[in-house]
Amino acid sequence: MTAIASPPLIRQHSRALGACWVTYGIFRVATAVWLAAFTATATVMFGALLTRVPQPFSLMADFHLLYLVMLVWAGLSGFVGLLAGIALLTARHAGTALVRLAAYLCVGDVPLGTTLGIYTLTVSRPTVVSEAALRTPRAA
Repeated sequence: MTAIASPPLIRQHSRALGACWVTYGIFRVATAVWLAAFTATATVMFGALLTRVPQPFSLMADFHLLYLVMLVWAGLSGFVGLLAGIALLTARHAGTALVRLAAYLCVGDVPLGTTLGIYTLTVSRPTVVSEAALRTPRAA
């Protein structure tokens, strides 16, 4: 039998990790705003590539779908990252699940999100302690 203890490393790194998550969240929200502002420009640029394609309308629909997914992903990961950073900076215990969610959302964002996500997942993983280690040795 094993018991799962709370992650002690996240308490040690909460200030620095919280500042990193707030910075990352601001960056991703700014990215989402930037993507939303330049939607028309991106559409025209992608449309210029489709001049000699037999079915350009289906590819343009795919482009709009992928662009929307990128925009929503950036906004969602930025918002969750901001909340996770604030939870870490205020030392909320309930923020551990939020931090893990933010780490999973940002792992695909190379290079900053991957680095921050993997480090956060490593620090916030629960430690498994065996039952023998939990028992105190008896005095003879």
